[in-house]
Amino acid sequence: MTSPVRTERHGDVLVIISDSPPVNALGAAVRDGLEAGVKEGIADASITAMVLRCDGRTFFAGADITEFGKPPKGASLHEVIDMIDASPKPVVAAIHGTALGGGCETALACHYRVAVPSAVIGTPEVKLGLLPGAGGTQRLPRLIGMRAALPMLAIGDPVPAKKAADLGLIDRLVGEDSLEADAIAFAREVAAKRPIPRIRDKDAKADPEAVAEFRKANARKFRGFDAPEANIRCAEAATELPFDEGMAFERTEFMKLMMGVQSAAQRHIFFAERQAAKIDDVPADTKLRTVNRVGVIGAGTMGGGISMNFLSAGIPVTIVEMNQEALDRGTGVMRKNYEASAAKGRIKPDAPEKAMGLLTPTLDFDALKDCDLIIEAVYENMDVKKEIFARLDKIAKPGAILASNTSYLDVNEIAAATSRPEDVLGMHFFSPANVMKLLEVVRGDKTAKDVLATVMALAKKIRKVAVVAGVCHGFIGNRMLAPRQQEANKLLMEGATPQQIDKVHVDFGMPMGPFQMSDLAGVDIGWHRDPNRIETIRDALCAEGRWGQKKQAGFYDYDEKRNPTPSPRVAEIIEEFRQKSNLPKREITDEEIVARTLYTMVNEGALILEEGKAQRASDIDVVWIYGYGWPVYRGGPMFWAQTEGLKKVVAALEKYGFKVAESLKAAAESGGQLK
Repeated sequence: MTSPVRTERHGDVLVIISDSPPVNALGAAVRDGLEAGVKEGIADASITAMVLRCDGRTFFAGADITEFGKPPKGASLHEVIDMIDASPKPVVAAIHGTALGGGCETALACHYRVAVPSAVIGTPEVKLGLLPGAGGTQRLPRLIGMRAALPMLAIGDPVPAKKAADLGLIDRLVGEDSLEADAIAFAREVAAKRPIPRIRDKDAKADPEAVAEFRKANARKFRGFDAPEANIRCAEAATELPFDEGMAFERTEFMKLMMGVQSAAQRHIFFAERQAAKIDDVPADTKLRTVNRVGVIGAGTMGGGISMNFLSAGIPVTIVEMNQEALDRGTGVMRKNYEASAAKGRIKPDAPEKAMGLLTPTLDFDALKDCDLIIEAVYENMDVKKEIFARLDKIAKPGAILASNTSYLDVNEIAAATSRPEDVLGMHFFSPANVMKLLEVVRGDKTAKDVLATVMALAKKIRKVAVVAGVCHGFIGNRMLAPRQQEANKLLMEGATPQQIDKVHVDFGMPMGPFQMSDLAGVDIGWHRDPNRIETIRDALCAEGRWGQKKQAGFYDYDEKRNPTPSPRVAEIIEEFRQKSNLPKREITDEEIVARTLYTMVNEGALILEEGKAQRASDIDVVWIYGYGWPVYRGGPMFWAQTEGLKKVVAALEKYGFKVAESLKAAAESGGQLK
């Protein structure tokens, strides 16, 4: 087999070139090729320096994670890096595109680094529950100091080449179109310099103040995760131990993470996100429909947020409202959101004007006739939605895609209000729609394959993670939320408190528990609005104006900063309901709360799979990670159930009287997996 790595002589400089599309991942063949190239340069007396670069769109973008967990093949990355580091002739890394993970570590092993200004460099391993295990945690603090190294290691966001140069990570910025020539010229400049600068020989300065500040500033972000703290400990080891001992410490920490459940969960989600984009019966080469302009019906919170996704991607939007006041208010909120992002440096200063310049606000429904995709974003009422789609059917151009942002309703019934159900599907955005990454794409019984493929491709363009769902009440996410909420309410009646139930969920890693979520969203959402009709605890809260955070009272009492405290009045209301129902109060364990609120979600997920409403178990995991804040280090509800043990899950569900999905039972009995 031809090696993906070749060498070229440029006088006294040997250029070692990797050409392994798409991202020059450091797989076995690439590592073997690099080893051979460096050996060739060392052995040839006429070569005074070497340049390491890549063909294609990027420098080494990281390790080949498909090799994780498999028997090692060929030269290890450690061996290659040690050989580069120990070379008696200087090696220059010539970086373009991205130098990430193992790519960054390979560059750090080189004696010099040059980069084009558009390049980025970083160690994102922490996002897979890992650490850079080929010397990254030992070299970065030695090269750029703890204050700069910690965020690169423990948060994992890459830095642009210009910033990397300011930090001392890059020795020289070179021309975008002359990387190889400039790198060769630089190699000749440094060829005779001795001693050859090796990062391993530098002393890393201890900075306990920087470490303490960093831990404190990121405590909330790192809560529950193992990998950030392991990265910090390794960086500290770089300041406390000789290089080789620090490397041994790094290796031990790396193996702990690699063999742990958290990294397995985070790697599962990494692959699951990519898998979710594939639709089993839709060919990858399906011809997509053209979407040059999007229409949005409704300028409220959802309609405005949905519009911003397309405007930010450079796609013009026509937004329609029923009255001028609502239209002005909606577009005003959009502008304010853009300006706030610009003020925080998240987008360029001119981005708000550019985005708003692509927006056409109007009261004229007929203005949607030129749109290629029209998204209805009005409130959840089937009659209203059907009326809108019947109107759209008359004015939308042939081939236009018609989508509803419904979160629960039957997309087939909505599609039936048109003469073109093949053009109709659901696009369920999550609030706030301009921030949340998940998009549930609801496939109707008659939705055309090219419509589905077009929307999935468009989701990627507007930076959403899209998952296909079938038509059922609540689709994937909200359908699984229902048993959690039902059981949480029952547990209140049986003796648990809102704070106990919420604490179990927060300790599990959720951003908030069911009652905190209810208070945030609004306890009154979906309430029948009759204060004299009190059938549930929620009715009683709403009748007293306890509508949640917006009223400083819901399941909790809130101060002016929206900090919650347990409510004596809510405790009284719960007790009153319990007595009316003749339910004895009993001790509820945290284990019971987990079984009845989280295991029931897994059971519902199994039913969704049985009914074919989700393509695969990993799609369900993606929905819950990106739409509901399920902790990524637990890998989503279906992955987590496997780590808990399906037998344990089934036994607990049966203990509390739930009807267990047949597929869940079968997988538990066979030791198999939910797929």
